[in-house]
Amino acid sequence: MISKRNTLKTLTALAVAAAFTPSLSFAQVQNDGSANKPLRVVLIPADGGTEDGTKKDFQPVFSAITQATGINFDIKVGQSYSAAVEAMCSGAADIAFYGPATYLQAKARDCAELLALAVRGGGSVYYSGIFARKDANVNSITDIKGKRIALGDVNSTSSFNVPVAMMMQGGVKPWADAKTVNMAGSHANVLNALNEGLSDVGGASFDSFEKAVNAKAIDPNKFKVVAKSAPIPYPPLAIHPKVNADVKAKLRTAFDTVHTMPGITKDQIRGYGGTRVDAYTSKVSEEDMANAGKLFDLVTENVKQDLMAKASKR
Repeated sequence: MISKRNTLKTLTALAVAAAFTPSLSFAQVQNDGSANKPLRVVLIPADGGTEDGTKKDFQPVFSAITQATGINFDIKVGQSYSAAVEAMCSGAADIAFYGPATYLQAKARDCAELLALAVRGGGSVYYSGIFARKDANVNSITDIKGKRIALGDVNSTSSFNVPVAMMMQGGVKPWADAKTVNMAGSHANVLNALNEGLSDVGGASFDSFEKAVNAKAIDPNKFKVVAKSAPIPYPPLAIHPKVNADVKAKLRTAFDTVHTMPGITKDQIRGYGGTRVDAYTSKVSEEDMANAGKLFDLVTENVKQDLMAKASKR
């Protein structure tokens, strides 16, 4: 007997796939990058980004690659991490930008492999953090008990999975120990909740914190860092395994050299969330990405459900 939950998941996947293509065949061959069959790219807005803004951030990179290789792209913007996974796994997309946790979900379903990572300051890693308001009297992870917690999307690596794992490693069960849980939906919303005094503690990436400070969206004097994660691989660009091998090889070479291509400026090389980066590299390791997954192995489906249930009681 098919459960209501499984039926709902199936219907959701079909709806997401339909949003990216009007006539989806689940056995279809992935597009080849020709003018008639451009590679379909799914991007996810980050830090409060808009659909138009997200496209604008990445269009120069993909346009430069088209000019250099003749490979064409059709860029679309999804509205959630799960939408990107379903688009890839249903065959409705060929390339997607994931967070590491979301990438591993797609990888486990055999519908994604690594294509490229951004490079910034000589590395391809970033950091998640647990931030607190300075007036919340939170000096360590154990002090989080009894506080109001804000978290991002349940599939987000650095605004949900890693902060929750760090809390659990520090002896805090946020679904039981927190006063309230606010599923804020994004890094920017988490930081705003702390800035406005709506929450005491929150999880977000240090890149997002820096971006919010530079945009004067938050007052850094209100914040303190409670914990900083181990290095996390940058959110990867992933490609569907069934894309033609020659096309994948051309793309990897193109991403390795896109920062040197004619007609593109340093300011136009953008990474996840529209952050300016130095370059891209295809020298990426599935093993490194899998090892990064150990940062949030503690965050099981039961943990996620318990946190969602706690959030619903606010």
